[in-house]
Amino acid sequence: MSSRLIYGFHAVTAKLRHDPAAVKEISFDAARQDARLRDLLKHAELQAVKVLALDAKRLDGMAPGAKHQGVIARIEGGRKVAHLDDVLDTLEEPAFLLVLDGITDPRNLGACLRVADAAGVHAVIAPKDRAVGLTDVAAKTACGAAETVPYVMVTNLARTLRELQEREICVIGTAGEAEDDLYAATWPKATAWVLGAEGEGMRRLTRENCDQLIKIPMHGTVESLNVSVAAGVCLFEARRRLG
Repeated sequence: MSSRLIYGFHAVTAKLRHDPAAVKEISFDAARQDARLRDLLKHAELQAVKVLALDAKRLDGMAPGAKHQGVIARIEGGRKVAHLDDVLDTLEEPAFLLVLDGITDPRNLGACLRVADAAGVHAVIAPKDRAVGLTDVAAKTACGAAETVPYVMVTNLARTLRELQEREICVIGTAGEAEDDLYAATWPKATAWVLGAEGEGMRRLTRENCDQLIKIPMHGTVESLNVSVAAGVCLFEARRRLG
């Protein structure tokens, strides 16, 4: 079975909590003696995970160029492939989804996953084409959220949006030229929020398959926000209304 590395305290801790059987080995900086590392190693001991004390140079060699924070874990198997039907069929509350259209920067994807996790989103959906995919850089930026939020890649995004609508999930697109203001607009409880890349926005076909378009009111001189910031604004307003 194939294996891969994840690194950083958030990512490793999240994996230990949610999928400990997949964690085969944790390497850590022998020079670190802080409480954060002690807590992580204690958790690893409870899960019977092998730990190795290494010097910083060896850790740097394991993950060249990565900000590993002195913690690297070897994970067995690839990332789990999430299927949208599996996510939706197991929900016991109104669906709360984030759809990303045309996000090609792995750091933006990672930041969106982190926001989605914080807001309690059930899944993040993205097209297989013109999208970055869940790379190691994206997973690191997500600070553990890549291990907790289902990431669903679909072949045809427009068709997927129509399938969501068939399940009575309101598809809400974000666009600067929209007439409805985020804070004045209304929507049902089950929602899928669609955000496009900064500058380009959603693709035409994606926009055409939205039930409604809303805009984030801008009061300064900038015309748009980074996609992860925009996602945070929209998702937390939606979460606030869900209660």
